[in-house]
Parts: sequence; C-alpha cells; structure tokens
Amino acid sequence: MEFLMTLLAPWLNFWTDPWFWQFPITTIAISTGTFVVFAIPWTWVAWKDPKSLRKYKIQDKEFEFDKFFWPSIGRLFTNNLAMLALLVVAWPLIKLTGIHLGEMPPWYIIVAQIIFFIFMDDFLYYWMHRTFHENKWLLKNVHSVHHRIRNTCGINGNYMHWIEFSATASLMLLGPVLISAHLYVVWIWVVIRQFEAVDGHAGYDIPWNPAHWLPVYEGPVYHDFHHAKFKGNYAGFLPYLDRFMGNTYVADYLSYLKSKKTGLSPLAIAQALNAKRSAAKQAAVEKALADKKQEGNSCSVK
Repeated sequence: MEFLMTLLAPWLNFWTDPWFWQFPITTIAISTGTFVVFAIPWTWVAWKDPKSLRKYKIQDKEFEFDKFFWPSIGRLFTNNLAMLALLVVAWPLIKLTGIHLGEMPPWYIIVAQIIFFIFMDDFLYYWMHRTFHENKWLLKNVHSVHHRIRNTCGINGNYMHWIEFSATASLMLLGPVLISAHLYVVWIWVVIRQFEAVDGHAGYDIPWNPAHWLPVYEGPVYHDFHHAKFKGNYAGFLPYLDRFMGNTYVADYLSYLKSKKTGLSPLAIAQALNAKRSAAKQAAVEKALADKKQEGNSCSVK
C-alpha cells in the first residue's frame, strides 16, 4: 500500500496545485476559446454563402455545412476532453518543464521565439502529417477522420481523431518547452496557431484576409487544396517545405497560384480547373473507347 501511494504521489491532489490551473488548464481554455472566436465569422460566411463573396470561394462547390457542423462541435468537445486527460496523465512531466511566470522577455525576444515556434512546429507538422498519409494504418484509422470533409469551413479546423488532435497540440507545445518560454509567450503562440488552424480551413481566398500579412504564408488556399486532392501540401503555415522535401505540392495548387497572378478570381480559377479536369477525363474515356474499338477490329481481322 505504501509503495502504491508513493507511485501515485505525483498525481495526488494535482488539482490543488495552482500551476495546474495556470498552465495546462488555462492554455486549453485559451486554445479552445480563440479557435471558436476565429471560427465563428468564417463558419457563418460558409453557412450563408453570400453572393458578394462567392467569387472568392476556392472550390466551386457547396460547403458541407449541414453535414459536419454539429459533428465538428462534438469533436472539438471530445478532443479537448481527451487532451485534458492526457495532460493529467503527463502532469508529473509537465511540472518539470521550464515554462514559467517569471520576468517577461523583451519584445524582440518574444518575436524571435514566436518565429522559432512557427518554423519548428511547421517542420515537425509537415513530417507528422505526411506520415499520417504514407502510413496505411494511420491513414485509415486516424487521419481519414479529418479528410471526411473535402470542402472545409472554419469550424472544421479541429474536426479530427483525438490521436491526431493530441499529437498536433503536443507539437505546438514542444517549442515553448524546449526553450523554457514564459507562459504568456506560450499563450500568444497558441492564439497564432489557432488562427492558422481556422484560416487554413476557411474556404475563401479573400484579398483583405489578415493572413496575407504574414510572410510566406499563402492563406487558406494552400491547405484547401490538400483537402480537395487528399495528397500533397503537407505543411501548416509555410508551403516552402513541399519544395524541399520531395516536391510534394498539389499540382492544381501551383496552377492556382499562376492563374491568380493573371487577375482571375478564386472562383474563376476553380471553374477553369474543373473544366480542365472534365476535358481530361472525357479525353481519357474517349481514348479508352477508341482503344477498345481498335482491339475489337483487330480480333475481327484475325
């Protein structure tokens, strides 16, 4: 009995530790709250689908709002519960991290740390995400949940299996843990990461989207093509990784960027890409029929 109590000592009365509420609990609350705040306007736009914004739609199809709105809310709730349970299990290790509430670093250090978090998180996320696609078991049993939605809106950003949600959240916190960041800096980073999670699933490529102020980041277009085509465009923030990690870009995404430079609207580009795909599909069907006919004629001659 004494051995068991010693073993369980790190978890006994963990809820009475102020740091438990300041770090993991408040961080989850900020993460979930900011995600919802960022998701509400984009989700409302997708629900209403106003005519004035249709020319900015990345895909020329209706959003799957009715089918996935409430399941997305459910996943948001259950995934955070699962993450909370994992944080309780990992509490003894969390207490050992250098995350602190001491003196805040100067602003330029905060900026440098946030940039570091973005690049590190994106690099690790690229390989995690790519592994989810290349490993058949993970793809079938875990990542396929997120890919049930082909044309996403804001609230769908956290619609995923709890394993993927927990892994993504863990990557997000790895950078701050490595450099023993100030807790407030962690919260700033969490807000930025949730902004990206919503923006990447917004479904609209609007010119005045504040995401375009971020260097290198391409906004919702980059990840939208990943959902539409299933493979490629594996990074989160920074699309440069696909270029250097085996040219894993979605081909239509590159075509989109070229067409956008000519002044075409997102919807016009989507319609042009659909027409191109339909023509290619029709040509393939006609070729198959012609080959079959030629094969039949050859058999007749014999």
